[in-house]
Amino acid sequence: MKLILTLAASLLPLALPGIALAGGNTTEHLDLTTHTVGFVALGVFVFAYLLVIAEEYTHLRKSKPVIIAAGIIWALIALVYANNGIDHAAEQAARHNLLEYAELMLFLLVAMTYINAMDERQVFDALRSWLVRKGFSFRTLFWLTGFLAFFISPVADNLTTALLMCAVVLAVGGDNIRFVSVACINIVVAANAGGAFSPFGDITTLMVWQKGMVDFSTFFHLFIPSLVNFVVPAAIMHFAIPQENPAASDEVVEMKRGAKRIITFFLLTIVTAVSFHTFLHLPPVLGMLTGLGYLQLFGFFLKLSCLKNRIACKFAPKLDDPEADDKMGELVPFDVFSKIARSEWDTLLFFYGVVMCVGGLGFMGYLTLTSEVMYTQWGATPANIAVGVLSSIVDNIPVMFAVLTMSPDMSTGQWLLVTLTAGVGGSLLSVGSAAGVALMGQARGKYTFMSHLKWTPVIALGYAASILVHMWLNAGMF
Repeated sequence: MKLILTLAASLLPLALPGIALAGGNTTEHLDLTTHTVGFVALGVFVFAYLLVIAEEYTHLRKSKPVIIAAGIIWALIALVYANNGIDHAAEQAARHNLLEYAELMLFLLVAMTYINAMDERQVFDALRSWLVRKGFSFRTLFWLTGFLAFFISPVADNLTTALLMCAVVLAVGGDNIRFVSVACINIVVAANAGGAFSPFGDITTLMVWQKGMVDFSTFFHLFIPSLVNFVVPAAIMHFAIPQENPAASDEVVEMKRGAKRIITFFLLTIVTAVSFHTFLHLPPVLGMLTGLGYLQLFGFFLKLSCLKNRIACKFAPKLDDPEADDKMGELVPFDVFSKIARSEWDTLLFFYGVVMCVGGLGFMGYLTLTSEVMYTQWGATPANIAVGVLSSIVDNIPVMFAVLTMSPDMSTGQWLLVTLTAGVGGSLLSVGSAAGVALMGQARGKYTFMSHLKWTPVIALGYAASILVHMWLNAGMF
């Protein structure tokens, strides 16, 4: 990073005169794609993203390099525009990108808060213990965890869903590496596929919806293609699952008081967000923040009821714990701000860095060039299929944000296609989605990059089948 900063500082004075000539007419937009500053900005972004990709090995949080890269890129843009006598164009462009980020960040923050609240109320632990107690066979559990991942991820995010289902797989078949490996692959594919047909299932679908490219109800035209994407590889991997029955467990986890009502409030929050956008033509984030108010009021109700009846809210220590009396009533029954604090802040800040970096490169003119090559020369369908393949290597967030920033003139069918491919393309490799990366850490040594890569041809078959099914079923939208 020091090397790049030094290089940028040394090359900037050389680049500015040339740019000044290019922008001598003081237009409000300069093409920086062929100038040194543009090349430096590209280099900064590439270097930062290489650090993101290497996060598993460097243990450097992915948000840090992209946040610094965003600052460098916009500083370079501002210096160039100031040199050309255009003082406020860069500021206005940066504010526009910040507004887009703020809407998405607040939306995601509310969703994460609800997920954390349900986790604290032991909703997911109760579901896991129920599945473990049932004593299903490995093959039954393979399909059950897959379908649950597919249907939970449209409401919860695919990362949380994948981690929950992986916990079930490890609890039941932790010693059976063959089962755990294939079941984890199935969970990643199912969670990513399930998130592709709902605006709440993945950040990419949320971006497409909030940008107004696709209506809320239109996303559900991707249900069958997404299901095909999951079922095709699962049907083939089914035969690799051992025909055995693991030992059942007697673990029982009860949901805490208020858990079911929090689930209801979360569903009501989703309805509020959709209604604000569909009927009132307001940003969905206003509906989500209103829904956060529901949770805050309910948390206040829980707190008051616990003050009136402390016995119901006391922390339950072990009976043989000598310090049991000291621990009684030690924990706060429910605090909504602690749920906000537990949000994935690294992901939210990484999202900020990506939005600002890609927005800056787009302002320089690079996305216009890319759009010309992909969507004009290649055509929309090949370009959108390529977006999915690219998202298996590069995180789908910057890929989709780049497409939205390019804003190519496409039909609704094509916007659904790129939503589908960006959502499920990450399943091709274990590092292509947050779900895959998280499960490699959770099932370390049992689910690996190479074990996933062995099944990539089968997953690619499902990827191709989902595209063909979408183009067949939704042909009228193209």
